[in-house]
Amino acid sequence: MKLSVIIVNYNVKFYLEQCLRSLQKATEGIDTEIIVVDNHSHDGSPDYLRERFPHIILIENMHNVGFARANNIGIKISTGEYVLLINPDTFVAETTISETLEFMDTHPNAGALGVKMLNSDGSSAMESRRGIPTPMTSFYKMSGLCTRFPRSHRFGRYYMSYLPWDSPQKIEIISGAFCLMRRSALDRVGLLDEDFFMYGEDIDLSYRILKSGFDNWYYPAVILHYKGESTQKSSFRYVHVFYQAMLIFFKKHYGQHNLLLTLPIQTAIYFKALMALAGLITGRIRKSLGFASVEKREQDKYIFFGSKENLEVCRRMAKEKGLDAQFIEEDGRTAPLGHVSGIRSAISDTRCNSCIVYSADDYGYDDMLRIMADKPDSHVRLGVSYTDSSIIITPNEIIR
Repeated sequence: MKLSVIIVNYNVKFYLEQCLRSLQKATEGIDTEIIVVDNHSHDGSPDYLRERFPHIILIENMHNVGFARANNIGIKISTGEYVLLINPDTFVAETTISETLEFMDTHPNAGALGVKMLNSDGSSAMESRRGIPTPMTSFYKMSGLCTRFPRSHRFGRYYMSYLPWDSPQKIEIISGAFCLMRRSALDRVGLLDEDFFMYGEDIDLSYRILKSGFDNWYYPAVILHYKGESTQKSSFRYVHVFYQAMLIFFKKHYGQHNLLLTLPIQTAIYFKALMALAGLITGRIRKSLGFASVEKREQDKYIFFGSKENLEVCRRMAKEKGLDAQFIEEDGRTAPLGHVSGIRSAISDTRCNSCIVYSADDYGYDDMLRIMADKPDSHVRLGVSYTDSSIIITPNEIIR
C-alpha cells in the first residue's frame, strides 16, 4: 500500500463528502486506503458516508475521543508507506497527492510534508508554514512583533513568513489540516500525543519528527481549507481547549528551562486565555441586555458557473432558497480563468460579498483553486456545486 489517508470527522458530513470526492480524483492510479474515524457525530455521518463511499474504511467511535486519539486509531490500522492526516473541511487539487508523494519519494530524509493551504477567498493561509513556538518565538507572536515585522527572520519566525510561497522549503511545524508523513518517521517518533484533545498535537508531532533527525518540508501544492467548520471558535470550550494545548506543549518541551524564561510565556498564555474568555462573557452579557449592536449583514451575491444542464439545478435551488443569484454558462474549457477573466464585472461591486460557485462537473478542483489563488479578493469566497446530489457547499453554509 502506497498511501493511507486518515480523516477524523465530527458532524461535517457534507464537507467530508467534498473532501472524499476530491481525494477520489487525486488518488487515481495510486494504491490508497482511506480511513474515516467518526468521533460520535450526531448528524447521521456514518450512514450517510457508508451509502455514498462504500470503499472507505469507516470507524465509529462511541464517544468523542478527541482529534489526536481518533487519528491514532486510524494510523494503527493503516498499512501505507505514507500516512496523510487531512481535515474533513478541506479539498485537494487533482495533482496534489501525486506531486507530494513524488517529492517525498525523491527526498528520503523528509519525515513530513505540508502544502500551500488556501483560505476560501484564495489567499494563502499563514498556517501553511510555521516555526517551533520556542519561548522567544512565542513572545514575538503574542507581543505583535511577528505581525509588525513578518519578513524578519527573528520576529517573523512563528509563520516563517520570510519564505517564498512558490518553491519547496524546509520548515519546522506542519499543520494537521494536511500532514503527509513517512511511515518510518512515525515508527521512530511514535503516534500523536493524546494529552492534546484538539489543537497543538500537530506542533508536538512536527517537533518530535525534527528532533528524530528527519526534515519537515513545505511543498507548494494547493488545497483549500475552510478552517474549523467542526469547531465553534467563539465558544468557551474552544478557548479552554486551545490555550490548554499551548500550555501542554510549552510545559512538555520547555518546562525544564529557567523559570525566568518560561514564567513570562506561561503568564502570557493565561492572560490571553482570560482576555478571550472576558471578551466572550462581555459580548454575551451585552447581547442579553440588548446593548450589543446588531450589525446589518448584506446578503451574499451568488454567481454560478457551469454548463446549461448543471445550471438548471442551481437555478431551481437558488429560487427555492431565495438567493440573490446570477448564472454564467461557462466551463473550464471555455472560461478557464472563471470569474477573474472578462466576466470580472459580475462582481465589480467590492462592497458586496460574493460567493463564486463552480460546478464540480464543469471545473476541476485544480481549476477552482488556481482561479482563486490567481487574484485573492477578501469580498469573494469559493463555493462548489454538485448537481448529482443537489448540494452547494460554501464557506458559510450548506445549501441543499
